[in-house]
Amino acid sequence: MEQERGEIGARRWEQEGKEVERFDAPFGCGAVVGVEATIPALGFERLLEGLGQEWWGGDAAAIRAHDVRAQQYDEREARNIEDRLRRGRFPRVWVPSREERDLRQLLLHRLKLVRARRQGKNPLPALASSPGWCWKRRRWSQKGRAELAKRERRPWAARRRKARREGLERWDEQVREWDRAGEEAGRGRPEVALLRTHPGVGMGVALAFVRKVGPIERFAHSRKRVSDGGLNPSEHSRGGRQGLGAISQPGNRRMRWRLIEAAQTAVRFDPQRRRVYQRVKSRRNSGVAKVAIARRLAVRLFGRLRRRHNYAQRVRMAGSPSCAVVPPAAESHL
Repeated sequence: MEQERGEIGARRWEQEGKEVERFDAPFGCGAVVGVEATIPALGFERLLEGLGQEWWGGDAAAIRAHDVRAQQYDEREARNIEDRLRRGRFPRVWVPSREERDLRQLLLHRLKLVRARRQGKNPLPALASSPGWCWKRRRWSQKGRAELAKRERRPWAARRRKARREGLERWDEQVREWDRAGEEAGRGRPEVALLRTHPGVGMGVALAFVRKVGPIERFAHSRKRVSDGGLNPSEHSRGGRQGLGAISQPGNRRMRWRLIEAAQTAVRFDPQRRRVYQRVKSRRNSGVAKVAIARRLAVRLFGRLRRRHNYAQRVRMAGSPSCAVVPPAAESHL
């Protein structure tokens, strides 16, 4: 758009070749470019930074909501972006730095390795139980694996068992290697060390949560963070009656998976979380109870980052039926 005369022009071009540079050259350095935040836009961001222009990522849902029509295509969304930029109402979203996005690859690859290792472990109990050997809890110990290797089987079954066992050892070594890389990446972060004081929260969960939250000032309160992570219940209300359903599930599904896994560990070590889990499980089922604990865990981790209090600095108030807490200094007055 020409600012002096108010003329607006439209043009379609591809990101390949020198077409982008020729299009952006007349604008000069310091121009603001609004783009709907998508994965392919990250490469476009690096291209604009090389031209000295500022890249703004916009919320895709807010851009689409600007037009009430159901027909959505590139030209219409481009006009919505232009209108919002001109009015100063562009729904800009927070975008992590390149270092943070590169750290995401570490967490993602470690998660892929864990899932691949789990797929390799699943056939081993069947290989052990089919000849009548009850493996149970010792199945993954070194003694149990050695005992499984000594069991006599048919040639192809023995070969399959050996391949699975050797593959599991390779997966274990790779997971340990990426665990060490994660420890080094989170060692110099005070926020990660703060979150790790909570029972059930390890380096992977703490590092992923800090990376996902970003600046804590982005969220006014914990409900905003829970809603951003998709752990809030979906609402179907009408006629003055509120109806709550399953969780809304926007945001990063891998972060939700990590919180649910950490919640199951926290239930074993945190008596208060265990009581809540048993109460919800008795009324609903174990799946709903795990998600409920994951939501409470996300709220607690958000509170730790906002108040800078670790788990040992907060104690349960004696005689309180709820989860009210007070600082340790006030414990002597109770």
